[in-house]
Amino acid sequence: MLTNAIRSGPRKALVLLTAVCLASIANGALAHDDPPAPSGGFDMSVKDGTVHAPRADAHAPIGVMADHRHHKGDLMLSYRYMHMWMEGNLIGDNNVSPDKIATTVPNRFFGAPGQPPTLRVVPMRMDMDMHMFGGMYGVTDRITLMAMLPHITKDMHHITYKGGMGTTRLGTFDTSTNGVGDASLSALIGLIDAKTAEGAQHLNLILGMSAPTGSIKEEERILTPMGMRPTVRLPYAMQLGSGTWDFLPGIVYTARSGNFSYGGQYRGWIRLEDENNQGYSLGDLHQGTVWAQYEWAPWISNSIRVAGRTQDSIHGLDVNISGPVQTANPDFYSGERVDLLFGVNLVGQHGAICGHRLAAEVGVPIYQDLNGPQLKTDWTLMFGWQKAFGDC
Repeated sequence: MLTNAIRSGPRKALVLLTAVCLASIANGALAHDDPPAPSGGFDMSVKDGTVHAPRADAHAPIGVMADHRHHKGDLMLSYRYMHMWMEGNLIGDNNVSPDKIATTVPNRFFGAPGQPPTLRVVPMRMDMDMHMFGGMYGVTDRITLMAMLPHITKDMHHITYKGGMGTTRLGTFDTSTNGVGDASLSALIGLIDAKTAEGAQHLNLILGMSAPTGSIKEEERILTPMGMRPTVRLPYAMQLGSGTWDFLPGIVYTARSGNFSYGGQYRGWIRLEDENNQGYSLGDLHQGTVWAQYEWAPWISNSIRVAGRTQDSIHGLDVNISGPVQTANPDFYSGERVDLLFGVNLVGQHGAICGHRLAAEVGVPIYQDLNGPQLKTDWTLMFGWQKAFGDC
């Protein structure tokens, strides 16, 4: 894998070289004791008598991961549930009807046996549920490791148009997949920890890798324009993983002043292989977000967040994925989206619930520009539980 990735070009070789160098730096840090972190330096906590109770705004909104570090020896477990609902289609930033897609958008597989000239199968809506199980461990006061394993369920509803032309609808069908997604392991490396009488600020580097543990060979029965019901390999959007080893770089800044906290983060998903064992690689993904929180009391805070993402097209092609449907075309996966999100963080302060966190965040897109036709995102919702065993 390493040899293939380096042969794939200077950009990916540079990514690997950077990852190796930074990992070496981190390994060197592990061999030395860290200087003591400032009291309250990155846990942003309050003391209630003899109880060391965390602040609600010590963590970013629940939709932001890899936002904070832990003290040496501290362990945090987490569970997140995310739901995303998509309905309707866009070409660029314009809505497009199913009839227009079925009669005007070319089918890239036209000319192969049984392939009509236009897209006669149109996705209408999709929902995705993701259960994310995670853990963070403070290797030193300066370095925290984070592991994540998702379980994903996807459902997509389609309309099939009759024959090779016209707007007569033959019927509808649904496809679904579920299983483990791609596992990841990351390190958060502290670059800056500063504390004043009124607050604190922190800058952390994120270095991670994603392993191809999610399936990319999921199959289901479909309804063709000719009325047949074959079982086929599902398009890329319905698969559960990338099939490649991916580099996950990032950087995150957080700060607090009194009851007001804020932050920003960049994270990337950079494919380290030109193609997986099915002949393609997903496009690189870049995400950026900024947020602000206000802590009404040590146990509750509210947040507002803006998140943007840009996704490249799929490179290559799985020869087992074809058909008169937009999701079979690797070119119809790139685009940009900006979301506006609102959240709440709650954390127990006393007794058995001390240190247990519950959080929620809901978001809606305020801008989408998709190289489509593609299904557009309508809204997202995330709930989460976290418990750091060094708290309380």
